[in-house]
Amino acid sequence: MTPGRSAPEPVTAVFESAGAWLPGGLARVEEGLLAAVEGDGPLTGDAVATLEAGGKRMRPMLVLLCAGPEAGPAAIRSAVAVELVHMASLVHDDVLDRAPLRRGRPTVYAESGREQATALGDRLFSTAFGVLADAGDRSAISELSATAVDLARGELMQRRGAFDLSLPERDYLERCRLKTGRLFAAACVLGRSSVNPDQAEALAAFGNRIGLAFQMLDDVLDVSGPAERTGKARGTDLLDGTVTLPLIVAIADEPDLAGVDLGQLDEAGAALLCDRITETGALEQVRSRATGLIEEAKSGLADAALDPEQARLLELIADGVVLRYS
Repeated sequence: MTPGRSAPEPVTAVFESAGAWLPGGLARVEEGLLAAVEGDGPLTGDAVATLEAGGKRMRPMLVLLCAGPEAGPAAIRSAVAVELVHMASLVHDDVLDRAPLRRGRPTVYAESGREQATALGDRLFSTAFGVLADAGDRSAISELSATAVDLARGELMQRRGAFDLSLPERDYLERCRLKTGRLFAAACVLGRSSVNPDQAEALAAFGNRIGLAFQMLDDVLDVSGPAERTGKARGTDLLDGTVTLPLIVAIADEPDLAGVDLGQLDEAGAALLCDRITETGALEQVRSRATGLIEEAKSGLADAALDPEQARLLELIADGVVLRYS
């Protein structure tokens, strides 16, 4: 992988600040990802296209950063497996949401149909565990399997809360912890476990916090747009009935918004609702809370017993989460 191929920030900034070990490690991850998805019959084309569609590779990078310069084959395997699980979850999300676009490109669901996309997501999940099982990484398998269960729990929470404008903020936060924060946390745990298992859990809170901030800011971007930046229509979450923090905060400030029927929205109506959410100041409130989580994550690194260079790079990637959405 070359810096800037699929995401300018925060990947590029960390690339430029780290030693040669990090680009080298991520190049090995890319090789492992390609090897994992190639050569398996009718799903291969869609699998390779999904891999090459881009992505920030933040989760593999967290694995390697938490492992540090001494990262060996176990960290590379974990990084590959984490990204495969992430890819699988996106493909399945697109099926459930009937999404036409992902990162500005047609989804597998849109181009190849529901059955093909479902099968691809299943294949990517199973391939992730195969990468770890082939090397007998039992502890890594255990961590990733628990993570996959939590991803499914988060998705079920999202489905149960769809179109519910009375959704409590605590339910939103728990959903985000399961759907987004959990995989970030697992990436940190798997990376550190590959070199020092005793320090692994100290980094889980870091991963969870930046994952939550990432999701909050992504939800802000869904409201603020523009489509050429997000690769999808403004208000896509609203059209899907997904209630996010900007809407929850906006309803608290303007209770009349609770009377909106999300099930009746079209793209024009979603854009108007986005404007109303923006006018309440909700986006600034959510951005501020996400920034606070990033600061908490960085402060918590003091408990992780990392060397100063590792801590600095992790702080940089945490800051990059905010910069990406600024």
